[in-house]
Amino acid sequence: MCGITGYWKAGALESSAQQNLEKMTQMLYHRGPDGYGYHLDEPKGLAMGHARLSIIDLETGRQPLFANENKHVLTVNGEFYDYKRIRTNLRLEGFDFTTKSDSEIALPLYKKYGLDFVSHLRGEFAIAMYDEDEERLVLVRDRFGVKPLFYHIQNNNVFWGSEIKSLMVHPEVPRAFDSEAVLHQLMQTMVPGTTAYKDIHALRPGHMLIIERKGGNLEVKDHKYWDMDFPEEQDRDMGKSAEYHIQRVQEELVEAVEHRLEADVPVGCYLSGGIDSCSMLGLASSMQQSPVQAFTISFDNKDYDEAHIAKEMADRVGADQEQINLSAADLYGKNYLKTAYHSERTFYNTLGVAKWQMSKKVNECGYRVVVTGEGSDELFGGYPQLKRDMLKYGYQNIEGSGHTQDEVDSYRELMEKTNSLFKGAILSEEHVSHPVMEEICGFTPSWIQPWMNTLEIARPLLHNDLIEELKDYDPVATIAQSFDTNQLNNRHVLDKAQYTWSKTMLECQILNWGGDRVDMANSMESRPAFLDHHVAEMAREIPPHYRIKGNTEKWVLREAMKDILPTVLYEREKFAFMSPPAHTEENKKNALNELIEEYLNEDALRHAGIFDTGRLKRFITEYQNDKDPVSLVRKDALVNHILGLQILQNQFIDGKMLNL
Repeated sequence: MCGITGYWKAGALESSAQQNLEKMTQMLYHRGPDGYGYHLDEPKGLAMGHARLSIIDLETGRQPLFANENKHVLTVNGEFYDYKRIRTNLRLEGFDFTTKSDSEIALPLYKKYGLDFVSHLRGEFAIAMYDEDEERLVLVRDRFGVKPLFYHIQNNNVFWGSEIKSLMVHPEVPRAFDSEAVLHQLMQTMVPGTTAYKDIHALRPGHMLIIERKGGNLEVKDHKYWDMDFPEEQDRDMGKSAEYHIQRVQEELVEAVEHRLEADVPVGCYLSGGIDSCSMLGLASSMQQSPVQAFTISFDNKDYDEAHIAKEMADRVGADQEQINLSAADLYGKNYLKTAYHSERTFYNTLGVAKWQMSKKVNECGYRVVVTGEGSDELFGGYPQLKRDMLKYGYQNIEGSGHTQDEVDSYRELMEKTNSLFKGAILSEEHVSHPVMEEICGFTPSWIQPWMNTLEIARPLLHNDLIEELKDYDPVATIAQSFDTNQLNNRHVLDKAQYTWSKTMLECQILNWGGDRVDMANSMESRPAFLDHHVAEMAREIPPHYRIKGNTEKWVLREAMKDILPTVLYEREKFAFMSPPAHTEENKKNALNELIEEYLNEDALRHAGIFDTGRLKRFITEYQNDKDPVSLVRKDALVNHILGLQILQNQFIDGKMLNL
């Protein structure tokens, strides 16, 4: 696990290229503290950098890697699983290897299959590969976007990096917010392929960017090589039994976890009180000979704390558990600023700060790798937003569903009651619709509805110049229009809800400030086994009524894992994992107010020019005096986004964290 960066110019490299590349690479020190690798080819305009975190092949796995008489150059961030079998088969075909690194298999696979080489890779990865013979640079991101990869193109130059900060230290890359993206930051939901920053793009999951030199120009093509591709309703195989699907879940998850325990360093597990991480720990504990080290977050608020369930799971499998107890002092102040710096985007809840704290603890305990539970809700229908859509639209044919209308109505009523704590951020209190989303999806997915409500509060807070610039811009329509309709047409409601969430919130939230960015901030690699594409391709074949069965979300996963889960967890409804918001406790209010005073004071607001000072001041006063729980949850989220933009302005646009 590492960080990659670099650039390619249609002409020769600038005279300061060595210095620029070193700065770009060293900005990724936290991702790769075990050494830097550089490749510069001045006449060809190529500069490639790599910051290494040693996990596999500790001695000889340095990058860049070379093949074909050094005409193919490779840098990789991530892991390729099942690499030993692949490497052995390639050796039998006559390919040579110079290291024991998993990354090196990409070179002979590229020589054998060309651009289709990525179809033969399994894992989480971001790749930069240069082919001198074809005068081609290929940038690749894994199927779900577990590993980040960003790029900037201007004046026949392409810059890339695992993190945006590595691009920004190059003097030719601009540092400015994108006006439309500011609105998206405030409403939490990004347009796929975008970032908060002007002309800096995120390579979309399951895509490769193919850049080829044609004469004196660089031509760029974005190619999608993988997607979820749920079966159309008329093509779905409904004849297989529940037992068949349960067994398939077991088989694929066992293999996915087994692969993710492969490392030349110890591997631990993140452990919350949810089915997902408990399943990972249960499987890993069965596979490993020695007790697994588990890491758990505990909050100082019983309504949000799941540590007692996590402890029951750890005790059940004999795991060694390290519990991190977090209070207001841990979730705000400098830790809040560090999380923003590493996330490079805003966040609605301090869960990202909590995850940063946990990865720090993992590192301090001598671990560099953990198996995690991200992706389960996306594949098996776990979130309350998905359940709401299933109960609202998925049982239109009541007679054939096995449930009466009264039963479905009672399920909906119970779900709304048990998730009342999260209304305002995770669930909207009332149904909200958008005409473009309705046109493209056939309904407005529940996951975006609370952020549509937040948008209505956020837009008037902007500076008048921004309001005028964005008066005709509809962020919800832009999100809807970004979806591939070929992946939505003729699909079940639950498939559509899972797909649209995965294309937006999974990448920009769960895998960002809830995953890679806060883990790698502390040189710690997380491996989400549920997001193995073999698991995903199995899960998409499971009929919707086995994913959410009546009132039970993730039913097929529960059944597959029931013999390794505590009874309380097997029977428990999905509980959203988030930190206690600031309004829930006086110490958190005070800690948040300190950040507000520093970053939302009149001088800071005028300098950034994002918000109207008078309107924002009134909003903050209203928030501090609000007593309505749903309104407070929504405003808590928006205050975090507002703070985040002001902090990012200071760190990146003003460059105070870039050491320029």
